[in-house]
Parts: sequence; C-alpha cells; structure tokens
Amino acid sequence: MTLTVRTATRDDAADITRVRIDTWRAAYAGLMAQEILDALDAERETERRIARWDEMHGDPRGCELVAEVDGAVAGWAAIGPSLDSDRPRDGQLYAIYARPERWSRGVGHALLVTAEQRLRASGFRKAHLWVLDRNERAAAFYERHGWREDGATMTDERRMDGIGHTLFERRRIRDLRETPASC
Repeated sequence: MTLTVRTATRDDAADITRVRIDTWRAAYAGLMAQEILDALDAERETERRIARWDEMHGDPRGCELVAEVDGAVAGWAAIGPSLDSDRPRDGQLYAIYARPERWSRGVGHALLVTAEQRLRASGFRKAHLWVLDRNERAAAFYERHGWREDGATMTDERRMDGIGHTLFERRRIRDLRETPASC
C-alpha cells in the first residue's frame, strides 16, 4: 500500500465530494437526521464545489489536501485561516475525512499531520477545529493527536438541500508549536 498526501486540484472535486458524502453517511448515522444523509447528492455538490473553487482557494494560507492510496483518493482535508471571530490569528482545520473502508489505516493520520505542517508553514501558531457532538470516534482521533477541547460550543443551524437541521459542535485547539503527535 502506497499512501501519499498532495494538494487537491479542481480535477479532484468529484472525488472530494464522494469522500465527504460516504464519510458523512457512515460517521454521522445516528448523530444527525437520516433524511439529511439520504438527501446528499454527489452530482449537485460536485457542481457547486467546481463553481466555487476559485473563491474557496483565494487565500494562499488555505488549501485542500487529498490522500491517495495506490493512486485512488481515500481522504480529504481542508485548512485555512480561522473563521471564528474569537480566534482571529489561528489557523483552522475546516474538514478532514477518510473513506470508511480506510478508517484506522493511517489515512486520517497522514492528512492531519500534513494539515498541521501546512498550517505551521503558513505562519499559524495555533489552530482549531469543530467536532460534531457525540462523535466519539473523531474526538478520540483528535485527542490522540494533541487536539484538546477548549470549552467552546457552537449551535450550527442551516438548511442543506432544502432540509433544515441543527448541529451541535465542540471546539478543539492545538498549539502548533508543540511537538506533533506520533500516533
């Protein structure tokens, strides 16, 4: 098995979308309404992702990463400057997902280590991310990698594909000046 992580390109949009949808359906079953997971549409999301690609990649401190296993996209992460008004100097891990069949096989670890390296290279000393409440698998993964809850919570109310939903999330932070975890 050959695992590599590289910067994503517009040509990766469909693979990124498929990773996100497959992972949401597996990881969030029972944590959010099934009708939301069932309504995810890969073709529509890919079209939106391609249409917004330049806008989403306008800040040079941000990027999307894909992990490939033997040349096939097996995971995805997105990073950049903080979107949280109370942490304006931080970097942020916006998303990180590995295909369910690749869980616990190093894909998430490789993506997270590379994301942290990229955030450091962009000058960020600290970074944060948000984890869906009750997502114990993800919380344990981040904990092993040195990401600690800081007590902040978020209630994310939005419409997705015409379906309203509320997500409860918990923030984790990481001092990027500390030695990276070697999980």
